[in-house]
Amino acid sequence: MDGIGYGWVDYPLAPRPFHDSLQGTSYSPFEVDTPMQDYVVRLMEDVKAKNPAEPEFHQAVEEVAESLVLVMEKHPEYRSAKILERIIEPERVIMFRVPWKDDHGDVQVNRGFRIEMNSAIGPYKGGLRFHPSVNLGILKFLAFEQVFKNSLTTLPMGGGKGGSDFDPKGKSDDEVMKFCQSFMTELHRHIGPNTDVPAGDIGVGGREIGYMFGQYKRLANEFTGVLTGKGRNWGGSLIRPEATGYGTIYFAKEMMKTRGETFEGKHCLVSGSGNVAQFAVEKLLELGAKPVSLSDSGGHIYDKDGIDSDKLAWVMDLKNNRRGRISEYADEFKNAVYTPTDATLDHNPLWDHKADCAFPCATQNEINAIDASNLLKNGITVVSEGANMPTTADGVRQFLEARILYGPGKAANAGGVAVSGLEMAQNSMRYSWTRDEVDSRLQMIMADIHGACVDAGDRFGTPGNYVNGANIAGFLKVADSMMDQGCV
Repeated sequence: MDGIGYGWVDYPLAPRPFHDSLQGTSYSPFEVDTPMQDYVVRLMEDVKAKNPAEPEFHQAVEEVAESLVLVMEKHPEYRSAKILERIIEPERVIMFRVPWKDDHGDVQVNRGFRIEMNSAIGPYKGGLRFHPSVNLGILKFLAFEQVFKNSLTTLPMGGGKGGSDFDPKGKSDDEVMKFCQSFMTELHRHIGPNTDVPAGDIGVGGREIGYMFGQYKRLANEFTGVLTGKGRNWGGSLIRPEATGYGTIYFAKEMMKTRGETFEGKHCLVSGSGNVAQFAVEKLLELGAKPVSLSDSGGHIYDKDGIDSDKLAWVMDLKNNRRGRISEYADEFKNAVYTPTDATLDHNPLWDHKADCAFPCATQNEINAIDASNLLKNGITVVSEGANMPTTADGVRQFLEARILYGPGKAANAGGVAVSGLEMAQNSMRYSWTRDEVDSRLQMIMADIHGACVDAGDRFGTPGNYVNGANIAGFLKVADSMMDQGCV
């Protein structure tokens, strides 16, 4: 089993780089009797050949495939039915142009996407991301991760993702509205409350959801729960804005319980300054922790005095209303230090401060191998991912080798989509739960996800390994559903 798996028992802690030593063998990745080492290597060769120039997608698939070695050995029927190969291939990819006029009357053209990845356990569910970095590979990786994340919630939701390379930053409300209406004019024909239910993601908040929902309602001539993250007055759920950030902290809380620890007095590094980071900080404060950092694309702030409730309220106004930059925090609070982003550095200075816990809540691959080493050197014992795949494979390997409490994004940040599922349920019933009801359900779901990860890790011989646990637990529900439904 050399080089396969992230286990702690009889398996190396992380996959080694793929090599060419198997060239010339007669094995196919699709033959059931292919040795598992060869199977994974051949599978990844096939994925990379079919999906060139999509490194994030390759990374996401590789991590899952490595974990599933432990499953495939015990359940060859999944290999025979090519379940993993089918999950890797999207059920549907939709790509379209989005023309709109800016405030100067000039025509702008963006590209829109929706990846409908897997519907084995329910309608496609996953966010829409508006950011210049959006491309097909990014969204395929996000949709692939979403399949397992949604499965872990225990709610009946398939996986999907979408978005556009449109950048809402610096745009007027009118420009954002025109773009959202044009985007939804095409997207509306592909979604529906029982088909595909998008939500928000980076660059898509309450404003964007509102504009898109209004256009969908106009075109479809019906008021249905086709989007989640809606306004409270028109079908939204309490706790939905807070859910991803809260859930990330709830998952970390469950991990810490296994070692008899709490958040009281813990210094915490948080990246990002959007929805997820803001509410992660809010929950950390409620649990007695001391968050000390936030960031955006321009750089990060480090506040040795801690980000208290008043400072957080200021950040929320800065980011949600004034749409300013995090650098302004250091102008307002003089003891804070702002460090601008330096693209020439081989690491992120945000992760080079002494602390107890780290919560990457910004974007994919924001923690590389050097960052992981710095975190461990500076005393980090808990990492819970609020963003999707924010740690590179080399960084993950270091966390697992150090045996810290490491919660991968597909488990730790599932709170957002979990409450989206609860919003869908409330929409179906034409009913709204109280804040306490939704928060209680969210806490139970995150505790259940944690339990499922622990149980799967134990069952397949890698106790305490949340990477294997999350990948395996998420896979099994989808795989069994696909087996039941035949070759579709």
